[in-house]
Amino acid sequence: MNELILKLIRKFKTNDPFQIAKGLNIHIRYANFDDGTRGLYYRVLRRRFIVIHDQLDEHWQRFVCAHELAHDRLHPGFNRFWLDEQSFFNAGKFERQANKFAVRLLTAGDSPRRGETIGEVLRRNGVPEEMAKFYL
Repeated sequence: MNELILKLIRKFKTNDPFQIAKGLNIHIRYANFDDGTRGLYYRVLRRRFIVIHDQLDEHWQRFVCAHELAHDRLHPGFNRFWLDEQSFFNAGKFERQANKFAVRLLTAGDSPRRGETIGEVLRRNGVPEEMAKFYL
């Protein structure tokens, strides 16, 4: 996973998931989801789409984009949707991998400074603090 992230960053010269998705010809769309869905990834006739909940703040939209980008890179051939933890959906292996990928992508090239907490590293990189368990 780390090697894949480094290749993407080198190729596109950024760790911005929106720029990487654009470079990979993945279409970004926004929609208002009422059922606790934050985002989804799907393919239709070789066209790939990431749909992000339009009511999320900027940091969450960026994280969701990185998470859904992970599904494109790590789980090709599967359509995925991301439900909030309040649902009865078990996140499962693919969702945990996508969260870990997103945290690593968004914090790439940064590490905790002396005396700094993981929460502070995540805040500095615009990653929601709820994702701290996926940092290591």
